[in-house]
Amino acid sequence: MPLNQAGAASISLAAPLVRDGGASSKGDGSAGSLTPAVDPDIRVASPLPDATPAPAAPAAGTVQATTEAAPPQAAAAASAEPAPQTVSIPPLWAPDQELASPSTSQAAAPESAPARISTQALVPDSNSAAILTVFTKINEYRVANGLNKVKYHPTVAGLSQDWSDNIATREVIEHRASFWTDSRALSPNNGAGEIIAIRTDRDAAQLVEWWKGSPGHNAMLLDPRFNVMGAGISYTNSTYQIWGVVNFFGYTTLPAGTLDSPGGASSGGALPPPPPSLCDAPVKHMPPTLNLAAAAITGPADLVSVDSAGQLLNRASTGPRTYAAAKVIGSGFGGAKEVFVTDWDRDGSYDVLTQWASGNLTLHRGIAGGGFQAPITLGVGGWDTLTLAVGGWCANNRMPQILALDGGGNLYLYGNKGTGDIAERVTVATGLYASRLSMVDYDGDGFQDILGLRTDGTVQLYRGWGSTALRAEARATVATGWTDVTGIRALRDVTGLNTRGVALRRANDTVQYWDLSSGTLASPSNIPGPWTGQRLAQ
Repeated sequence: MPLNQAGAASISLAAPLVRDGGASSKGDGSAGSLTPAVDPDIRVASPLPDATPAPAAPAAGTVQATTEAAPPQAAAAASAEPAPQTVSIPPLWAPDQELASPSTSQAAAPESAPARISTQALVPDSNSAAILTVFTKINEYRVANGLNKVKYHPTVAGLSQDWSDNIATREVIEHRASFWTDSRALSPNNGAGEIIAIRTDRDAAQLVEWWKGSPGHNAMLLDPRFNVMGAGISYTNSTYQIWGVVNFFGYTTLPAGTLDSPGGASSGGALPPPPPSLCDAPVKHMPPTLNLAAAAITGPADLVSVDSAGQLLNRASTGPRTYAAAKVIGSGFGGAKEVFVTDWDRDGSYDVLTQWASGNLTLHRGIAGGGFQAPITLGVGGWDTLTLAVGGWCANNRMPQILALDGGGNLYLYGNKGTGDIAERVTVATGLYASRLSMVDYDGDGFQDILGLRTDGTVQLYRGWGSTALRAEARATVATGWTDVTGIRALRDVTGLNTRGVALRRANDTVQYWDLSSGTLASPSNIPGPWTGQRLAQ
């Protein structure tokens, strides 16, 4: 739908306060020194490169809304240019065959952990009046069209609020993949749908008016199968001030805890609150978009490696499967078992997480203007015995987490504690044996998966749900002949905006890129080196 133009001024996001700090190389290899790098190619890091950015510079009081039928990546903008003026994503209802056998994925608990990460936050104003407005307006519209009112469920509302907070912090417009499989959906058996809208003011009633004026959204408002809804409303201090998500579900029998209205009387038995989870977000955060022209690592497609002298090198992505010459961005990494590239604190700059042969785990926080801050020790002792993968495993928590596999086949999830010590963990799976792990959204469903490289060169796929559990399914073998692979790096934007794939460090001084945009490993190609004596960062 076209946006009405009335000329509003956008509010820029404040960049985080950073301090320049070098790191001295310790003799035991427990920290590396990192130096600034200069790259004349200006590259801007998106808050989340796998989602559609919210349109820029809209009119005051305008609305942007969407329903979705395609996977999240299909909603991506065709180019990196700002200010798209239309949304053409068709409506999304849950496939009936999937409702016939709902999943048992874990519920996410309300945010309860202390905020220890210094990032921009959502505006914490009460949304209760806005939620009641949305609920009332939807039911007035249904009654006027001869339909029964929908009821309200706090657990479903938790699902909606979680996603509203999620997309608002990232400033992207996308649906949660397979939202009806989340346990907070309470196993609907008669339809499921989701609608989203955003506005540059806080007029919640106009969110509903926009949905009524869009054929796909209107059909969802008037779907006679739905009898329960949940709503999430988030406020930000950026251009789009209100973000609204409504989930509709149809049940043959109303689930326990169903209410007549938000805060109203119960239509069923009491429902206990969901148990806390290690996936709970430690803070609501809104990472800024930064210009990373002078940063050591300039974007999600960059390739970082460690050479035989312990220097950290970066090859900046310059286009589809093309890279600039390697630049030294750090030194003193000869004692590293593995190096991982991630935005650990979600401040918009890429960081270096290092697993040392000495057993420690350290973090070098990236600085947008170049270089890294002094190293911070996140874990002391024992980390050298684990096989790690780093990424956004938890769907309701955009901070990266760590998956760690021990020698006994136990896979653990370690939560992100910011700059605090990492100690708390939960078991994700047992009986998983691999010499190397990589975390990537293999099938494009919006949830991170695990590629497990076995000693015989086969690669098994362990698909995630966005929670602390793996999907309960047979483990597919997705590749063979990888016995010579010594490094796997998940990458974004290598072949185009929002594309995904993996880079492999192989024998004969070869680095290959395998595209995953089709949902399977395809189109391998070599990335020019030289790669002699270099280990690929993960």
